[in-house]
Amino acid sequence: MTIREVAEYLKLTDKTAYRLAAEGKLPGFKVGGAWRFRKGDIDEWIEVRKRQGGKNEADQP
Repeated sequence: MTIREVAEYLKLTDKTAYRLAAEGKLPGFKVGGAWRFRKGDIDEWIEVRKRQGGKNEADQP
């Protein structure tokens, strides 16, 4: 998935998806300078957040 596709999938702006990816909070990788995401990784990322009650790693003490 591209940054635009993942942003649409997560109902985020492109800018927010890019920031989360750049901060390492969204599982992705760069190919030729462009971010790419595997849908399975994104689905797993969602499930982890659901189990945590919506908290991100950055929210943990």
